[in-house]
This record gives sequence, C-alpha cells and structure tokens, in this order.
Amino acid sequence: MNLTSDTIGAAAVSPASSKSPVSAASASDFDMFLKMLTAQIRNQDPLEPMDSADYAVQLATFSGVEQQVKTNDMLAALAASMGSGGLSDIAGWVGREARAPMPAQFDGAPIPLDLKTQAGAEAGELVVTDATGREVWRHAVSAGTQSLDWAGVSADGYTLPSGPYGFELVSIAEGEEIGRETVETYGRVREVRLGADGPMLVIDGGSEVASAAVTALREAL
Repeated sequence: MNLTSDTIGAAAVSPASSKSPVSAASASDFDMFLKMLTAQIRNQDPLEPMDSADYAVQLATFSGVEQQVKTNDMLAALAASMGSGGLSDIAGWVGREARAPMPAQFDGAPIPLDLKTQAGAEAGELVVTDATGREVWRHAVSAGTQSLDWAGVSADGYTLPSGPYGFELVSIAEGEEIGRETVETYGRVREVRLGADGPMLVIDGGSEVASAAVTALREAL
C-alpha cells in the first residue's frame, strides 16, 4: 500500500477529533508530525520516491511514543485517584487530636511533654522556641525517658503569650551535643488537605504536618 498526501490528510482528521484521554500537548505534537510527514511526501523527488515502508516505520515509531504518553497520563490519573482516596480515609481525623513532631498551641494551660534522649546521652536539654524560631526557654533534663509539663514561662520568669511553640530535645554526651530531635506534641486537626507528598493535616494554630508523621490519635480533650 502506497501512502499519498490524501491518505495522510484523512489520517490527520482522526486524532484531532478523537475523544481519547491524550493530553493536549501530545495531540498537538501528533498533528505537527503529520504535517511534517505530509510536507515530506509533497516535496520528495518524484524520480526517487521514498519507500512506503519508511513512512510506515515513522508512523509506527510515533504511535509507540503516543501510546507511552497515554500510559503516563493514565498512571498520573491513577496516582491522583489513590491520593484522593487517602484523603477521604483520614477525613475523620478532623476534630480529633493527632500526635506528631510539631509545634504545640499554648493557650495558658501547661503543655505535657514526653521526652527521651538518644542512646549514649549523659544529659539533655529541652529548648523551646516561639513562632519566629526565637529561643524562649531552655531547661536541663536528665538522660533517659521522662515526662514534664511546660508551663509557658519564659527564661526570665514571665508568662508567654498564647501561640504555637516548638520543642526540641538536645542529647548531650561528654559536654557535646550528639543529637537533636523535635518533641512530639498533640494538636487538634482542623483540616485535611492533599499536598504534593500526600495528605497533610492542618493543626490549630496553623501548623501543618504530614499524615504519615502521626504516631497517635485521640479524641479531643
């Protein structure tokens, strides 16, 4: 079978009018390819015309690329669908309290903290920072596992204003810092949204944390 400009022109109508789920970019590229192939046919040397098999090879090659684009589109749609499913699965977390390494909202009531220094630590320090990252309190703690309530008091003894505060536990050995970890705290989930890396939780006070970072969930106190 010989390919002619009429045959190519007829073929060009089908992709443009097709309702298949190909992206606009790939459809545009396909149209461009057909236009270039048509120009190649019209301008070839009539004394030495290109073998129709060469045209078939070109069409087959582009068809393979087009199919790969379709596959990528379907995989992207599947990933988006799975992400939305994960979002609906954790929608019930709204209104509950999630525990994760994140700032805690101080409202005048003491904030309970569970601390555990790293292995090999001889001592530790609890460092508290405000929403701007400024250190407002530092307190020496013993090595190992322990609990304490942070009363919301600054280093100079004044009660700090309401707002989000971050907590880091510094592990110390031989007078040197050997590790630093964000302390896990509880916060009420205000919203669940889908981020680039999956479902994200918006906590009272505006903090955001990935749902995968949550280590515990409880009814709001």
